[in-house]
Amino acid sequence: MNDNQTDQAVPSSKPNWERELLEKLATDALKEQKLRRRWGIFFKGSFLLLVLFGLYQFSVYNSAEMENLGRHTALIEINGTIDTDSSGGAKVVVPALDRAFADAGSVGVVMHINSPGGSPVQAGIISDEMLRLRKAYPQKKLYVVVDEMCASGGYYIAASADQIYVNKASIVGSIGVLMDGFGFTGLMDKVGVERRLLTAGENKGFLDPFSPQSDKQKAFSQAMLNEIHQQFIDTVRKGRGQRLKETPETFTGLFWIGTKAVDMGLADGFGTIDTVARDIVKAEDIVDYTQKEGLPERVLKKFGASIGSGAISSLWKGSIPGLR
Repeated sequence: MNDNQTDQAVPSSKPNWERELLEKLATDALKEQKLRRRWGIFFKGSFLLLVLFGLYQFSVYNSAEMENLGRHTALIEINGTIDTDSSGGAKVVVPALDRAFADAGSVGVVMHINSPGGSPVQAGIISDEMLRLRKAYPQKKLYVVVDEMCASGGYYIAASADQIYVNKASIVGSIGVLMDGFGFTGLMDKVGVERRLLTAGENKGFLDPFSPQSDKQKAFSQAMLNEIHQQFIDTVRKGRGQRLKETPETFTGLFWIGTKAVDMGLADGFGTIDTVARDIVKAEDIVDYTQKEGLPERVLKKFGASIGSGAISSLWKGSIPGLR
């Protein structure tokens, strides 16, 4: 009986020993995982603080440098489409213009434009600010230097400068307005697809590509484009003045190379950023006032913070009048 009792005691203690060992291993693993997580948070937080401190020091250094600038030519770049969310939009260009004119060391401002055009609203805002600053700082001249292209909305902006300089092969002009899109009503009829669009207001859906467009709606769109076109024409005439040699083709939307643009009075001569700074402004030192996209904006875009607004705006771009 004693032997049997001893044999039964051994197996009953074995599971308890294994369970205690497993529990200890699990507890140690959890502790190690928590420790790794805490150290990870610590290192990530420290790295973030170092980055923020570095950015702060960089901004302070830049501010100090900007305050101590000597006599120089201020440069502002407009590169690409002129759009609300682009580097050529008013919210980027206007603050750069303000800083360039306000700086006591800048003796002249050069806008370097390479753009096929874009939003008439954005171009108009920039143009109005250029005219305001020219009036507020009459001692500082505003020049435009054209790179590859200064067309449509790009030229809308350029026309408000004191002088425009181009390369002999630059593309200049395209003084016109367009509103583009697609219509699929014929295709829908062929494949038997019915468009079901409910609106409050008989013209609410007239830009819908899946609905037919009436003659009245086409006339309305054309009148709107004509009015924006006239605003463009008035801006060019006001900016170029007597230098402009109008022809029947000047405001038809055609564009020309730099040599022809100078002959037509759309530009004043040939030059680059360096030659204008050296020979016209008489200040060879060039300081770039272009508002660059910062690290926070790049990080947000990388992680998709701007996807929603970009998707929404893309739905409307096809039906908005454009200087392009």
